[in-house]
Amino acid sequence: MESYMIYMPLLMAALGLLYMFIKKSWVLKQDAGDGKMKEISDHIYEGALAFLNAEYKLLAIFVVIVSALLAIVSFVVPSTHWMIVIAFICGAIFSAYAGNIGMKIATKTNVRTTQAARTSLPKALGVSFGGGSVMGGLGVAGLAVLGLTGFFIIFFHVFMNGEWAAAEFMGEMRTPGDLMTIVLETLAGFSLGAESIALFARVGGGIYTKAADVGADLVGKVEAGIPEDDPRNPATIADNVGDNVGDVAGMGADLFGSYVATVLAAMVLGNYVIRDMQGDIVSEGFGGIVLSYYLWLLQV
Repeated sequence: MESYMIYMPLLMAALGLLYMFIKKSWVLKQDAGDGKMKEISDHIYEGALAFLNAEYKLLAIFVVIVSALLAIVSFVVPSTHWMIVIAFICGAIFSAYAGNIGMKIATKTNVRTTQAARTSLPKALGVSFGGGSVMGGLGVAGLAVLGLTGFFIIFFHVFMNGEWAAAEFMGEMRTPGDLMTIVLETLAGFSLGAESIALFARVGGGIYTKAADVGADLVGKVEAGIPEDDPRNPATIADNVGDNVGDVAGMGADLFGSYVATVLAAMVLGNYVIRDMQGDIVSEGFGGIVLSYYLWLLQV
């Protein structure tokens, strides 16, 4: 039964992502206000997207370098497989995508929330909450569960079944516990990729946010006497761009990385519970891992 239960998160992740796109479409259909509002919103969107693209180009170089190092480690450390490189790259891509979709919908939601607030505060709350749920409630969780579950299923069938499971491990025959440890170590590459992007996106976006905010204060308010949030203050655009790339895109990647790491930690604990009880992971259907996985998903 447990072997079928591990496929359920894939269905839940797919439903969550589907609802995310439906919610995103609903938010984009809301009134974006007059021409001036749209103009300012477009400037913020273009600035945030330009910063994010520039940042991701640099992070792509980092991902390539670390992937090469992981490939070397996988051939040196017997308990690590080269497929950790694939998991690492996909983890980085998923993390970057989580931040990207959050930033895009946030910049589009802001102006629509402002327009909705002109007529009704409850409506403004509904629009803002809907925009936030695209990444915060659905995008991060859906992508994390999809990536973790998908790679776990793939690695389980690769390592626990077939010729690889029958080969010797450090001069001894592999036990189911040894094989599951290799599965989880390889799966850790997905978490490492997610956390790597989160680190740079959060720090890089945060530095931009504070620098732009200080620029808006010093140049606009102090020197020119223009209020910080006044459209006549050029630094206002930079300030809002910084808020989106730092507090939205950076936080989205950060949440994704933390979510993946904590779920993976629960799976590792489940693995060692089975090993301490001297259980057979294959014959018992890796129940401890599945149980730990579901308990953590229910908790978060």
